[in-house]
Amino acid sequence: MKKHPEFIYFLNEVFEEFGAVEARKMFGGYGIYHDGIMFALVADNTLYLKADESTKSHFESRDLPQFEYERQDRTVKMSYYLAPEEIFDDREEAAIWASHAYKAALNSHPDKKK
Repeated sequence: MKKHPEFIYFLNEVFEEFGAVEARKMFGGYGIYHDGIMFALVADNTLYLKADESTKSHFESRDLPQFEYERQDRTVKMSYYLAPEEIFDDREEAAIWASHAYKAALNSHPDKKK
């Protein structure tokens, strides 16, 4: 069994109504996958969900920041946004947000659409 921080295991509970998730180590954090598609990431025990043009306004309207990191003296922003706090206590809400993130991830990988 892979050794992951407690927060990563907690995400299995958070997303139990959405479906099975798998965490894979990447760049000091974790990619969170469902059916082989990365729909979320964890950096510093903070969850970010994938967004696209049709969903990023849901995050922005709630002042949920975009994931960014520093690389060669510049800031790189990725298409992931901070997950809303309520998903950690409300499994139905978590499933809704995860579904939108998963759809955004699928849309960014046209070759993997079901």
